[in-house]
Amino acid sequence: MAAQGDSSSSDKKSKEVMNDVSTFRAENLQNNMKVVYYSRTFLSIIGGAIAGILGLTGFMGFILYFIVMAITSIGLIAKAKFSLHSYFDCWNRIILDGFLGGLM
Repeated sequence: MAAQGDSSSSDKKSKEVMNDVSTFRAENLQNNMKVVYYSRTFLSIIGGAIAGILGLTGFMGFILYFIVMAITSIGLIAKAKFSLHSYFDCWNRIILDGFLGGLM
């Protein structure tokens, strides 16, 4: 009888562990990453146009780009309601992914 009691408690523990493990659908994760990529690309273009209009070249243009990308990261985090792990598998997907790619 003790063995059966131990197995039921281990079943409960394994069910609790399964509930704690977050799973992602590949399609949803891919769509979220596509939105991040398009947002960064669009805002890179806008940032470049603003830098051109203001006549910011060289180091000041880079500074403006990094400011625009930081604002983009904050905006995407706010759009995710500061719950990154509900929409992405790791936090650096939304903060760093595509950060330097838009520089070109």
